[in-house]
Amino acid sequence: MKFSLAAFSTLVISLALVGCNRTPYPDPNVGPPVRTTPVGIRSSADVVKVQSANVTVSAGGNAEATVTLSILSGYHVNANPATFPYLISTEVTAGKLEGITVGKPLYPAGEKRKFQFAPEPLAVYEGDALIRLPLQADKNVARGTLSLPLNIRVQACDHEQCFPPATLNATIAIEVK
Repeated sequence: MKFSLAAFSTLVISLALVGCNRTPYPDPNVGPPVRTTPVGIRSSADVVKVQSANVTVSAGGNAEATVTLSILSGYHVNANPATFPYLISTEVTAGKLEGITVGKPLYPAGEKRKFQFAPEPLAVYEGDALIRLPLQADKNVARGTLSLPLNIRVQACDHEQCFPPATLNATIAIEVK
């Protein structure tokens, strides 16, 4: 039996196309893994945004600043304190600002959530988490608007994985009267 070159080429191309259409999964109910993490989410900085409200304080007086962490829906960060020592707690650290003393941050209570990767519920923040910072202005502090630098360390996770931790930078404008 003789085959022409055209017939042989058609047969080879047909077999190749059939092979390309075959699924590597023998079970028709099983397909390739579904990506649940949205494209573009590579670190905790892609999930958590920081906002801070301006504060007014009198020289020699006290005030309270608020730092708001806005966490994308479907994600969480560990509360402070974290449930286990090996988890990375959310932590706000204020920089130095002459004439302003910053007290210990006041963290909200975490919400207890159960995740498949943890043996017991974890204390986490979801949605918006408000962290308060007590401030005290010295009597001799310079009047005007000052800028308090902040570092906020977070590690964001979804229901099945955690992303690399990030340190987010923000500032609080403090008007001294």
